[in-house]
Amino acid sequence: MIPMVNLKAQYAEIKEEVEQGLAQTIENCSFILGPNVQGFEKEAAEYLGVKHAIGVASGTDALHLALLAEGIGEGDEVITSAFTFIATAEAICYVGAKPVFVDVDAKTFNITAQAIEAAITPKTKAVMPVHLFGQPADMAAIKAVCAKHNLKLVEDCAQSFGASIDAKQTGSIGDSAGFSFFPSKNLGAFGDGGLVTTNSDATAAKVKQLRNHGSDVRYYHDVIGYNSRLDDMQAVILRAKLKRIDRYNASRRHAAHLYSELMADLPLETPYEDGVGVHVYHQYTLLADRRDEILEALQAKQIGCAVYYPVPLHQQNVFKEQCAGLSLPVTEAIAARCLSLPICSELSDETVKQIVAVIRSVFEK
Repeated sequence: MIPMVNLKAQYAEIKEEVEQGLAQTIENCSFILGPNVQGFEKEAAEYLGVKHAIGVASGTDALHLALLAEGIGEGDEVITSAFTFIATAEAICYVGAKPVFVDVDAKTFNITAQAIEAAITPKTKAVMPVHLFGQPADMAAIKAVCAKHNLKLVEDCAQSFGASIDAKQTGSIGDSAGFSFFPSKNLGAFGDGGLVTTNSDATAAKVKQLRNHGSDVRYYHDVIGYNSRLDDMQAVILRAKLKRIDRYNASRRHAAHLYSELMADLPLETPYEDGVGVHVYHQYTLLADRRDEILEALQAKQIGCAVYYPVPLHQQNVFKEQCAGLSLPVTEAIAARCLSLPICSELSDETVKQIVAVIRSVFEK
């Protein structure tokens, strides 16, 4: 069996370091906002090139708290992608705002400045671009639109840790950003975890207050907050992996480029790189008219594969009433043809060749 992500192999390399760190945390009983959380926040901020990095309980919470801290609330509209995981839209709904879904670029799968500009109304208060599958969105153009219309820019970096645009890390370009440390992410914990990044002192202070029950001083509460703190034991794991993230991402890129090279002659579309941003391949997602046949062939050989995402957000039942009559043709066409293959830093060349051989067999029938 070939899994989508080989977490066991990744753990084997860092096992000794992680187990020593976990043992020390348990010995010290420093579980909540302990020294490893503080250490990780500092190291992540330095790596990402931001003034503040605040650990929270999940990627969804990161987006939620970032929006709250940016002042987005009841009756506001936030423009975002319909081709993403539902957490993007959930975070917008949590603050009482309305997600406004726009179509994506056919090559990058990300929203564009043109689509954003066309969707702006007097109620629009923010834009949340998603760096989908590790491919950075066109942030220069999107940032220009936000500046022109005085909109907040909150990046969804759940899938893009380590991705960059013109040597700037995703998560350092907008007003704030949310990262996810779900185990399968490029930088993954051994459970849920998230991070809010910002260069604003005020935004950072608000997120810190919100994540800790609305409290700056213990037992004194100024606002209704949340219990959303990164666990110190997860921070141990994240610190070990952060040291290796560039190597992890380089290995993912190597595997992705090998996939694309080996499938260049097949009647399918391999992932696109625009040459401006550095794609870190959280997912390796191709497009094929015979997607379902390829999926069945891979599953028959016990090779991991998945469709991210079979139903775009504007077609989900939860948004059916809001999005009645909304047509996003590019998003819908991608959803009908997309297939993600195994990708991780431990994926060997031989395994890539084995997977491609199965895909090739579909077209030789």
